[in-house]
Amino acid sequence: MKLYWAPQTRSSRALWLLEEAGVAHELVHIDIRDPHRTDSDEFRAASPMGKVPALVDGDVRMSESAAICLYIADRYCSGSLAPAVDDSMRGKFLYWLMYTPAVIEPAMSEKFNGVEPARQRSGWGDFDLMIETLENGIGDNTWILGDQFTAADIMLGSSTVFLRAFDMLPDSEVLAAYADRCLARPAYQKALELQEV
Repeated sequence: MKLYWAPQTRSSRALWLLEEAGVAHELVHIDIRDPHRTDSDEFRAASPMGKVPALVDGDVRMSESAAICLYIADRYCSGSLAPAVDDSMRGKFLYWLMYTPAVIEPAMSEKFNGVEPARQRSGWGDFDLMIETLENGIGDNTWILGDQFTAADIMLGSSTVFLRAFDMLPDSEVLAAYADRCLARPAYQKALELQEV
């Protein structure tokens, strides 16, 4: 398995998940800031837009961090990092797994770029609703599904840590404690170490 990645990008999510899953993988660094780079055919087959992360696993070629996290969790860790397809928690898991690309990132981009929010018009609501919903989702739980850590926590945790690192996370004991729990995971720490290039 190969993970095409670059440090300090969304590919850190896929790297963290691979470490949680204990799946052997090769890291292939892509210099996303080099406008003159030449991409391999394999990378372009996995990522037609030339973005990271991208994954090659046998005949599988794919990109997008949430899709990669779902693929690895289902294929290699079904029942642990992803509830099984017939598990009653599957719907909740899928909702929270997709919350980052569908809600957090658009709301964060809107806020960062000073775009006037339109809660009723936008599928993600707005930044404040995004934060409130995430806080309520975690509540008193350790992880988003309760006591079970899943790939959804990788997506949400990476976003929460990112928001805090860029001083965009409002004062929230729930989200601060959640970010701390994510950062304390050995697999997260290993993924951080691997990104120091």
